[in-house]
Amino acid sequence: MKKVVILLSVFVFVGVFGYGSGMAANPDKIKVGILLPLTGTFAAVAETQKEGALLAVDVINKKGGLAMPWGKVQVEGIVADDEAKQDVGVRRYRYMVSEGVKGVGGQTWAPLAFAINALVSKEPMPYFPVCVLAKEGFVKGKLAPSTFAAAFSPWTVGYMAGSAATKTLGKKRIFFLARADSWGWDIRDGVYAAAKEYGAEIVGYDEVSLGTGDFTTILQKVRAAKPDVFISAQFAADAVALLKQVQQMGLNKEMTIFNSFITNVVAKGLPPEALDGVYAMHYFYHDLSGFEDKEVVKSAKAFTDLYRAKYNKPPDGYATIAYVAYMEMFRGFEAAKSFDPIKVSEALMANKGEFTSVKGPARWREDHAAVYKYAAFLVKGKGPGEQKSEWDLFKVIGYQGGDSVMPELKSLGY
Repeated sequence: MKKVVILLSVFVFVGVFGYGSGMAANPDKIKVGILLPLTGTFAAVAETQKEGALLAVDVINKKGGLAMPWGKVQVEGIVADDEAKQDVGVRRYRYMVSEGVKGVGGQTWAPLAFAINALVSKEPMPYFPVCVLAKEGFVKGKLAPSTFAAAFSPWTVGYMAGSAATKTLGKKRIFFLARADSWGWDIRDGVYAAAKEYGAEIVGYDEVSLGTGDFTTILQKVRAAKPDVFISAQFAADAVALLKQVQQMGLNKEMTIFNSFITNVVAKGLPPEALDGVYAMHYFYHDLSGFEDKEVVKSAKAFTDLYRAKYNKPPDGYATIAYVAYMEMFRGFEAAKSFDPIKVSEALMANKGEFTSVKGPARWREDHAAVYKYAAFLVKGKGPGEQKSEWDLFKVIGYQGGDSVMPELKSLGY
């Protein structure tokens, strides 16, 4: 009798704990991490990234959840502030992992994204940085097998700006202003590559550190060089300060002004007079009316309407990067029929890595960078007489994209 009791106890133990393990493996709800610098220098951009990520969570949940083999799985987005600090970001990433998240996305500051990628290399996690990572990060062996970068490198930003300025706008004399870090130097290298390819001349160069507020001396050098286009790498608050001073000094009357990568946040920080006539590359612009690809016009409008309904404003470029990243994370879960990081990676790379984004066809490359048919849109700033509403900031006049705007895989060691 004693043996029977023991055996029954064993069966109960195995049954209960086996059932518990099965439930853990097949949950009806999961958490994903959204880790961004919601305070500090990058807070305004990070806020838009958070909004894009949470909208992706909403879209999945309104469909009933992720379609997994055992049924629908709801998603909860866990938001935390990385403060754009290595120690804070790593600590909060580790906490998210301890809380059982199935995937993590975020970062506006690229160095922190690389630090988290290093952790992911040792302990795999579906990780989707939503910032523009330095070109060096895409060198073979640098990105973890489960890391996927929804935006491109600054080199591509620079190449697109240089190509648009020279090939599309016909400019041949370039003065380039870098930022004295990997962001600025990568953009510089991309601009120089495009200039060489399309026969343009670099007639002036300078660089300034992040956070520079007074560009007067630099702009005097620009004026003296007499370029027909002034291309700058400045971003966020730096771009606002620079473009205001360009307009105040009247350089926009003497040459074409081209800010290499812009967002609505920057444009909203400028008086219409300073935005007037400024060219830039924009990852996504909400008003594509008149654009040649009607399917993209349709999908962009649907996304914009969805975003506006939730946040009462149109999506900015970095909000769209985050939305694309999280939708790909979720597609990876469903395609893999699993939350296992390696299976998710393999599923995303299947079928040549092809996927459809809100801004058109795309695919994951061997280096886990996203290649878009429309990588960025060439926009021209609207002046005081052209802006018809609060968010009527730009006119889309072209685009750059495809493999041609990406660094060759061979140059990255593939």
